Amino acid sequence: MLNALRRLFADLIARETLPVFAEDDPRVAVAALMCHVIAADGVVRPTERERMVAELAQRYRLSDDDARDLAEAARRVELESATVQRFTAGLERGLPLAERREIVTALWKIVFADGVVHEFEDAVVGRIADLLGLEPHDRTALRKTVEAESEEAAIRAAEAAVEPARATP
Repeated sequence: MLNALRRLFADLIARETLPVFAEDDPRVAVAALMCHVIAADGVVRPTERERMVAELAQRYRLSDDDARDLAEAARRVELESATVQRFTAGLERGLPLAERREIVTALWKIVFADGVVHEFEDAVVGRIADLLGLEPHDRTALRKTVEAESEEAAIRAAEAAVEPARATP
């Protein structure tokens, strides 16, 4: 009986420490924008979803499970919304420009995660950047930076794959 009570209280305490992602949570707004970008080309690829979860975990210092929960909460909210303005309005007013740039950078990283930039993804990130108050030259510079990083990462991965093959006689 005593053990059952201990488990009950432990369960209650554990539930209280789980993050709750309310619809008006700015983290949900950012994650919903990410969901919108991922779905822009009509195909949600695992690499895009994984990149999104990694970006959320890093940005908000969440565990992978909590970042997945945030992504799922955002997906539900994003599906119910007809427009990205719902998510960008509060972020544009409430975040400094540097943080809004970081959000757009994260969106570009998600776009480049699968190695294919679809014109719809490009247009959606552009629209979101505009709604977040970024200047066109700023948006372009962020994209070019992420694109260069993605290309460098792809080259390093290709070189790493070739090196073991060369070492084998």
